[in-house]
Amino acid sequence: MTIDWSWIGDHTDDLTSLTFSHLQAALTAVFLGLLVSLPLAVVAHRVRPLRGFLLGLSNVLFTIPSIAIFVLLLPISGLTRTTTVIGLTVYTLVVLLRNTVEGLDSVPAKTKEAAKAMGTRPLRTLLTVELPLALPVIMAGVRIATVMSISLVSVATYIGDGGLGQLFTDGFQRDFPTPVIVGVVLTLLLAVVADAALVALQYVLTPWKRRRA
Repeated sequence: MTIDWSWIGDHTDDLTSLTFSHLQAALTAVFLGLLVSLPLAVVAHRVRPLRGFLLGLSNVLFTIPSIAIFVLLLPISGLTRTTTVIGLTVYTLVVLLRNTVEGLDSVPAKTKEAAKAMGTRPLRTLLTVELPLALPVIMAGVRIATVMSISLVSVATYIGDGGLGQLFTDGFQRDFPTPVIVGVVLTLLLAVVADAALVALQYVLTPWKRRRA
């Protein structure tokens, strides 16, 4: 299997555009997944009877095949980027919701009691004590969800989107391996770079971990 390097040089602009489109879809889905999972995780953490239901629901949604969920969304949002983002967001929930709940569970009860004894209100305790201490576990979920979303964007090629996944379709249809190889390499690079960036972000957001080390 050989690579046509001249094809890569002739399609640099297209590859750049597809790469940014791919990354945008993945990051948007993770961001929206966080917006949905954070309040649900707080509810699941504090209202124990709802915990099993919410986590179970996210697990059920995750079992829906990726192509099927895109097809189910077509009557609602059509052949648009919105369909891609909604589908990917659904898949991020199982990781983000569970990790956020586990992160909140990991906060020592004595720490919360100390905040309460100092007269800190529940919402402020959540924002200034619980979530910061849960951040390492939450960020682990964000990293997994981001890498997962980057890999799943390509599936949206079946609805006319898919970012770098379009290279796979193009290569297979023309029996031309270069676009397929380039698409795989760029997808892997995106995942590695995004994960490294999130590790760096976590390092910045958790200065107390550095002091402890």
